Amino acid sequence: MAKKILLVEDEELIINILEKKLKEKGYEVSLSRNGKEGLEAMKKEKPDLVLMDIVMPKMNGLETMEAMNNDQELKEIPVIVISNSGEPVEIERVKELGAKDWLIKTEFDPQEIIEKIIKQIGE
Repeated sequence: MAKKILLVEDEELIINILEKKLKEKGYEVSLSRNGKEGLEAMKKEKPDLVLMDIVMPKMNGLETMEAMNNDQELKEIPVIVISNSGEPVEIERVKELGAKDWLIKTEFDPQEIIEKIIKQIGE
């Protein structure tokens, strides 16, 4: 059975690249465009992993991760953060909130994302 990945991202270009690459690799992909939608989707779909942006409308990635940490069911879902910023203070914060890994949007290679996902949940 295909592993489920929830992509919580509001940038079309990133959505298109990631969705295509993840589906090519056989993952089931669902999409939320902000943290609020992402939380609802997590509760409903129980994804194996969440790829999450930090800067989003309605509820940002940090707020979303805080909400996940307060929910027994959601706090076990591994999160890989995709961020525009590589600021050490931001990376430190997402690690404190439980992110398993992170990528910088300007530097990422879709293959690198696949490797990070496999490291967290297998193929």
